[in-house]
Amino acid sequence: MAQSGFTPILIYASGTTGNTPSASNLTSSSSGAELALNYFDGKLFYKDASGNVQVLAGKGGSGVVAGSNTQVQFNNSGAFGASANFTWNGTTLAVTGAITASADSTFSSTGALQISAGTTAQRPTGAVGKIRWNSDLTQYEGYNGSTWSLLGGAVVSNDTTTSTNEYPIFASTTSGNIATVYTSNAKLLYKPSTGEFTSSEFVAGNGLFVNSKTVSVSYTIATGNSAMSAGPVTVASGQSVTVSSGSRWVVL
Repeated sequence: MAQSGFTPILIYASGTTGNTPSASNLTSSSSGAELALNYFDGKLFYKDASGNVQVLAGKGGSGVVAGSNTQVQFNNSGAFGASANFTWNGTTLAVTGAITASADSTFSSTGALQISAGTTAQRPTGAVGKIRWNSDLTQYEGYNGSTWSLLGGAVVSNDTTTSTNEYPIFASTTSGNIATVYTSNAKLLYKPSTGEFTSSEFVAGNGLFVNSKTVSVSYTIATGNSAMSAGPVTVASGQSVTVSSGSRWVVL
């Protein structure tokens, strides 16, 4: 005998794997609602007010089914079973594979975001947008579609081959992190292959222009230029100074 205030519930059992009970086997009248349990699949069904059979809980249903104690499992309008690629140990959520955001993502914290780190030899297969910390170079790097390049900086190299004039650069500090980089312009040029500086004007702040007393590398004073040295000056063995026609070399 049913107690007042309680709605009787009838159970319909099904033992066929993958079986969904037909709507005719379930009722949804005001006097009671019938449930169907498929004990092979662990699914529990019911019929809604529109007469449609729905999964109340179980694999692939709208409820939650526990995976192992190190795996996370959701079920909402389709099966998402427990997987070793998606785990939770109570502190850390670990995902093996890609996490895709459907819109812009925000990390809200007063802490920091720690990204992947490794040596140059441990670089993964490149893909546009990948970033990591290179522990060999102690620099952040990103993949630009063809190669790994440093983020927020440039590679410094000892250039001794470029034969065209380049703009020297100057830093805002002599140590630590560089906040500002200044470049020169056509009034101050540098040619790496010869080490020549070209300037519209050289000013010696201490009042002295200093030159070596030995010409250790052969040099040609180009047409249209002249040179002067404070002597005595010796030309090293096997080296020479060539003065082009119309030019002069004055040794004081």
